[in-house]
Amino acid sequence: MHETVLILDFGSQYTQLIARRVREEQVYCKIVPSSITADEIRQEGARALILSGGPNSTLGKNAPRIDAAIFDLDIPILGICYGLQLMALHFGGKVVPGTSREYGPANVVHHADHVLMEHVAQESSVWMSHGDHVGEPPPGFQVVARSRDDLIAAVAHDSRPFVGVQFHPEVNHTVEGKTILANFLFRMAGFSRDWTPSSFVDDSIRAIREQVGDRKVILGLSGGVDSSVLAFLLHQAIGERCIPVFINNGLLRANEANEVMDQFSASHIKVYRHDYSERFLNALEGITDPETKRKTIGRIFIEAFEEVAQAYTDLDFLAQGTLYPDVIESGGVTGHAATIKSHHNVGGLPERMSLKVLEPFRLLFKDEVRAVGRILDVPAPIIGRHPFPGPGLAVRCLGPITRERLDILRAVDRIFINALHASDWYDRIWQAFAVLLPLQTVGVMGDQRTYENVVALRAVHSTDGMTADWVRLPQDILADVSRQIVNGVPGVNRVVYDVTSKPPGTIEWE
Repeated sequence: MHETVLILDFGSQYTQLIARRVREEQVYCKIVPSSITADEIRQEGARALILSGGPNSTLGKNAPRIDAAIFDLDIPILGICYGLQLMALHFGGKVVPGTSREYGPANVVHHADHVLMEHVAQESSVWMSHGDHVGEPPPGFQVVARSRDDLIAAVAHDSRPFVGVQFHPEVNHTVEGKTILANFLFRMAGFSRDWTPSSFVDDSIRAIREQVGDRKVILGLSGGVDSSVLAFLLHQAIGERCIPVFINNGLLRANEANEVMDQFSASHIKVYRHDYSERFLNALEGITDPETKRKTIGRIFIEAFEEVAQAYTDLDFLAQGTLYPDVIESGGVTGHAATIKSHHNVGGLPERMSLKVLEPFRLLFKDEVRAVGRILDVPAPIIGRHPFPGPGLAVRCLGPITRERLDILRAVDRIFINALHASDWYDRIWQAFAVLLPLQTVGVMGDQRTYENVVALRAVHSTDGMTADWVRLPQDILADVSRQIVNGVPGVNRVVYDVTSKPPGTIEWE
C-alpha cells in the first residue's frame, strides 16, 4: 500500500497538474471530490491533503464547501488559492472580494522562516489566478509571504501542519513551485518516494487481474501511444484473454491500418482487424457540427465493438486508452470542470452499453504513459508517435466528411509528416498534422485561374497536452512542404501555418 496524498478537487483546470507534480516526486496521489468526508479520508489512509483551486468565490452562496472535521484529522494540509481561502474562513480569517482579478505572473517575497519556503529565493516569480484574496489571516496563522502588491500570498499555522498559498505552485510559470510542493510533501508530511512508473505497472497489473478475473477484455486499439501501451499492459496482465481489436473507421491516415498491423505482428501480439469504414462514413454524411461528429463516431465505435464482441464468450470489458486531458476537456473528473469538447472515448459513450469500460490510464498524462511504455518494453517508434485524436481525420476535415476530402487530407498530411521525418524535426515536436478547411480561395496555376481548397499545417510543443505552444519551424521546411502540397495534391492551391498557442486555442481545430 502506497503512502497517499488526497487532492480535493474544487474545480480548478489545474487540479490534475497538482497530481502530476506530486507524481513527479514519486508520491502516490488520488483526486477525490471536494465533498469527501473526514471519515472517508481516514478510510483511505491519507497521509496528507491538498485542497485545489477552483472557479468559484468562497463568498458565494453555492460555492463548494468542505467537511470541517477534516481539520481535526491533524494530517498536513496544503490549500491552494480557493483551498487557502476555505482554510482561512474555517479558522476565522477574512476573505476579501477582489476589485480586479489577478491573473498571470507576479512576484512574492517571503519574510517568515518557515519550512514551506526553504530553499526558495527571497523574491520569487509565481503564477496568480484569483479574484478574492485573504484580507486577514486567521488567529494562530502567520503570514509567510506577500505579493509585491502587499497581498497575502502564503500563510502557515503556528503549531499545526496547515499551510496555504494564494498562487499556483503546480504550474510551470511558478518558478520554484516544485521546491514548494517538495517542501510540503517531504519536510512537512514526511513522504518517501515509493511511487514510480514501475510501481504503476505492478499496481495496474494487480488491479486488472482482480477486476477482470477469468473473463476477457476487448481492447479498442487505434495504434496510437495510449491504446498501444495499454495493449502491452493488458497482454502482460492477462495474456491472450486480452483481445486487441483494430477498427478501420475510414478516418485513418494514409496506409495507417497496415502500419499498425505490422507493428504488433513484430511484437507477437495478435490483433484482430475489422473494417467498419463504410458504416462510419455513411453515418457522418452531411454532418458538419464538431460535437455531432464526435458523438456519432462514439456511437458507431461502441456499436462496432459490441458486434465484434458477440463472437467471444466470457467477454465483459471494453478497454480504452483514455487519458486525463480527454477527461478534463470532456467535463472533468469530479463534476466541477467546464466542458471544452467531448471525446469519443469519454463523452461519446452511450448511456446503455453491455460492456464495462476499463481505463487504467484515465488519470495519466501522455508522457506518463510513455514512461509506462518504456517499462513494458514497447518499441520506440510506438512510444514516440505523435498523438492522434480518437475521431481521427473527422476533426481535421472541417465541414462535411466525404471520401474525396479525406483523400485530399491524407495526401497533405503524409507530405507534411514525411518532411518532418526527413528533416529530423518529427521527434522534437509533440504533435503535427494538417487540417482541411471548409473554404476555397482563388489561385493561379499554369496561367490558369483556380478556385480550390485551403489546408492549414499545425505543429506544437507540449509536455502534457493541457497547454501547448506553436513550433517555430524553419521557413525553408515550410516553403518546401507548401510547394510539394500545391504541386502534388490536386484540389489544393493554398497552404497556411497555424501560429496559435493553447490557450487560447486547442491543439486540434475541432
